[in-house]
Amino acid sequence: MSDRWDPAAFRTRVDGVLRDFLDEEAGHLVAVDDALEPVAGQLRSAAGHGKRLRAAFCYWGWRAAGQPDSDALVRAAAAMELVHAAAIVHDDLIDDSALRHGLPTVHVALEAVLTADAEAIRQTCPESGRGPVSDPDPASEPARNGRRQVRAAARSLAMLVGDHLMALAGQLFTTSGLPAAYLARTRGLWAALARELIAGESLEILHTGGPPDTGTSLKVVRYKTAKYTVEHPLLIGGLLAGATPALRDTYSAYGLPLGEAFQLRDDLLGLFGDPEHTGKTALDDLRAHRPTALLAETWRAADESQRERLRGVLGRDDLDVTHLREVRDLMLELKAPQRVEGMILARVERASRALDTADTPPQARRVLRELAQQATDRIH
Repeated sequence: MSDRWDPAAFRTRVDGVLRDFLDEEAGHLVAVDDALEPVAGQLRSAAGHGKRLRAAFCYWGWRAAGQPDSDALVRAAAAMELVHAAAIVHDDLIDDSALRHGLPTVHVALEAVLTADAEAIRQTCPESGRGPVSDPDPASEPARNGRRQVRAAARSLAMLVGDHLMALAGQLFTTSGLPAAYLARTRGLWAALARELIAGESLEILHTGGPPDTGTSLKVVRYKTAKYTVEHPLLIGGLLAGATPALRDTYSAYGLPLGEAFQLRDDLLGLFGDPEHTGKTALDDLRAHRPTALLAETWRAADESQRERLRGVLGRDDLDVTHLREVRDLMLELKAPQRVEGMILARVERASRALDTADTPPQARRVLRELAQQATDRIH
């Protein structure tokens, strides 16, 4: 095994696989009908960002089991990024988030395209009556109805983009070039990945707006993000490589707490991070009243008057930076961020200890420790 691990070179390889694969798939869509170009465009760009951590964990699940570098394995690992891209499209749609990586989310971008197309039609053919601005008065009922129709269409198209990305993840994985016998080992885990991801997203929806509870929040973290971010990619790489049951147990003992730490860090950044770095608005979690561990820890430590202040903010559509500052100050006063930092540290330490006795090459243990730090010591 080479002693050199170059994360930037690995990202370049994964980026190349995803770009070529999605360009080809987008071309197939447009070949059906030119009207599908807005959908194809979102498909092309859906996986254009990211640190490629999920692909890296899959790759090192393979390498830590003693297998050599492989272009086919990199293609299979890249499929993990399409799972993530699908989850992001759906998550942004559910939360009605406007930004991701500093860019409009898929449903917002599609709404802008559809609005522009409708306006172009109205300008060239006013008698068509189509589009959100078919009535020159933007405050008129027909204009409002038109905007609602465009928004609904954009959200429906975004949902289909997310669905297609999940299907494409399976396609890229199964056409990676790895032997069919290797791929067959992972079938049950792929099914579990999809089931548990949907379970976690559903739990978040069901508990959104409800009484904050740390145990509930951590369950959402585990199933919505932790498993498909670290544990499942590692296990899929290991199963492809023929890893022993003992090594797969090590992967779970490392991957699950690390995945939870990853999402806990994300929750902290969601409220305390700089939007210039995170690429998301810091008000999203408060506006949606999401069941984060940070909010739950704040609620648990708050007295009744402080809880009343939180009730006055959570779930409101008109939040501004003043509300954000007030909530941040309250959280800091109650030391909720420090307790979440403690949860992160404890989970990273647990993950690191799982590697101490792992029957893996020394370089694999070193890289997995580096990946643990990369996943949790970040500013976005």
